[in-house]
Amino acid sequence: MSAVSSIKDLIKSFMLTELFKGMALTGRHFLSKNITVQFPEEKTPLSPRFRGLHALRRYENGEERCIACKLCEAVCPAMAITIESDVRADGSRRTTRYDIDLTKCIFCGFCEESCPVDSIVETDIFEYHGEKRGDLYFTKDMLLAVGDRYEPHIAATKEADAKYR
Repeated sequence: MSAVSSIKDLIKSFMLTELFKGMALTGRHFLSKNITVQFPEEKTPLSPRFRGLHALRRYENGEERCIACKLCEAVCPAMAITIESDVRADGSRRTTRYDIDLTKCIFCGFCEESCPVDSIVETDIFEYHGEKRGDLYFTKDMLLAVGDRYEPHIAATKEADAKYR
């Protein structure tokens, strides 16, 4: 049986059947509408629940929301979050260090789901990059800056998604 199949394979290779099948497929799609997206100019629609760049949010009075409960650090399966906290003079606990290593992060959203005060959120921003590993290590100040910059958009997204939670 193997001799017969090897002879058939030999005949097919001399007849160039694979080549003609490929050219026929190319010919069928040659005149069809082009579906290539020119990325920087054109954007494809995102899922409403897309999880991208992390951000730390503030209250309306400018105080950071994070109460250093460390639930996000505990629930992170990739161990990408590092939190250190301290008690302030007024007795409240706040973070002194809040770091996320985005090279470790798997963007599962557990940190956002576990946060009792909606401090850490994953935005729909996907257009960020790093040229070396350290560029994707986000500190507390960097995360707060992202949150400050996109707070109106984050608040609108949270409001739209509130009825599904």
